[in-house]
Amino acid sequence: MITFLICLGLLAGSYFTYGRYLERLCDVDASHPVPSQTRYDGVDYMPLPRWKIFLIQLLNIAGLGPIFGAVLGAAYGPVAFLWITLGGIFIGGMHDLISGIMSVRYGGQSLPEVVGALLGDRVKLILRIVSILLLILVGTVFLSQPAMLIAVKIHALEPVSFVSFPRLLLIVLGVILAYYMLATLLPVDKIIGRFYPLFGVALLLMALGILAVLLFDAERYPIPELTSLENLIADARRFPVMPMLFTTIACGAISGFHATQSPLTARCITSERQSRAIFYGAMIVESIIALIWAAIAMAFRGGVKGLNTALAEYGGNASLPVDEIAVGTLGPLFAGLVIFGVIACAITSGDTAFRSARLIVADFTGLEQKSLRNRLRISLPLFALALLIFFCLPFDALWSYFAWTNQTLASITLWAIAAYLRRHRKTVWPALLPALFMTYVCTSYLFISPLMLGMENRTAAYLLGGLSTVIIAFYMYYSNRRHANDPDA
Repeated sequence: MITFLICLGLLAGSYFTYGRYLERLCDVDASHPVPSQTRYDGVDYMPLPRWKIFLIQLLNIAGLGPIFGAVLGAAYGPVAFLWITLGGIFIGGMHDLISGIMSVRYGGQSLPEVVGALLGDRVKLILRIVSILLLILVGTVFLSQPAMLIAVKIHALEPVSFVSFPRLLLIVLGVILAYYMLATLLPVDKIIGRFYPLFGVALLLMALGILAVLLFDAERYPIPELTSLENLIADARRFPVMPMLFTTIACGAISGFHATQSPLTARCITSERQSRAIFYGAMIVESIIALIWAAIAMAFRGGVKGLNTALAEYGGNASLPVDEIAVGTLGPLFAGLVIFGVIACAITSGDTAFRSARLIVADFTGLEQKSLRNRLRISLPLFALALLIFFCLPFDALWSYFAWTNQTLASITLWAIAAYLRRHRKTVWPALLPALFMTYVCTSYLFISPLMLGMENRTAAYLLGGLSTVIIAFYMYYSNRRHANDPDA
């Protein structure tokens, strides 16, 4: 419990300390024009109240990551607390705040366009591909898992038990997909701006409910303390802490997906002064949610060993342990609210994933988005590809590819932030050190992960990861210097 409380306090305090430092570093100024004023179009660019934008941003970035990712990451042991806390404060919070400010200052442009202005067209092309792939993977993950949870809950009811589970799953899948299409195509204030605040309340109540259980029923649910960095996962040889933990827990620590979502809210803020609350604040709240779920995951079955047993029973699928935890800790009534919050998290990130993908494609194709026809031309192929992935990839493979792609995007964004700070003659260390670390995580993952190259010789794998990191660092430095004087930068 002591480790958990210290981490909770550090996360909350960072908003008023490190978050404020980063705000000053970027010279945030309320007098600067914002995209909702300069590019208003009534569809994607429009002013919204700060509280509403905060909840939209939180729901956009939260998804299943700080819940499912935290539950899966807790299998490594209390070392997960350390990653969530330090990652959320110094890497994820910085990543979200400065990438959000960059988007605001570049007119609300999507991430690849902003990064391209800083690191060149080659990096822009790579980022376009990675961003769209990630967003489709996110949309697919957040299509499959809420559908699974809803179908499980409905099928447990006697009146509908005659419906076969596969058929019920397909029906639920179709309903969610139809909602995603509407949320992707309609103006931002019609669905996202109207219903997200309600979902945001559900998300926060869900986290507070689990937190209350941890605090007031500590004897029944003892939280393990961080006494070492030991890897407690069942198969530690195949899944070492470096790099597997740092890709398993992404949302809640650092997630490239967040930088794809920031332009959605950057197009709606009414003052640069809102940036810390919306971007850094939402990230810290997400880290707290991840910390809570990691703690209850370890405590619910009496420790990390019990959690690993549960995950093995469910075939590595996190949705069923989450349901079990909710029912076991809060009872059927309140558990229903928790599951509603989980489903809301997933759906509200799935729809904005597809919306962000549409905007990225629109930015580089030059297709204006006032026309519904143009929105359909971009969106329909995205949904078709998501369905293809859904039916072709098992969940564990889908989650692993999503996790690596997500952190790769985060690494590229961190390099762009370092370039941005250097361009404006600011200290680059707050971004450079995280960029080097996350690049090493992603490159070593390529050589170690069983779903990638899966090298048995770990020393060679780590060395190759280090060499790849050095090469990428030199390339990013060269790209930044080459485009230092571009007029668009």
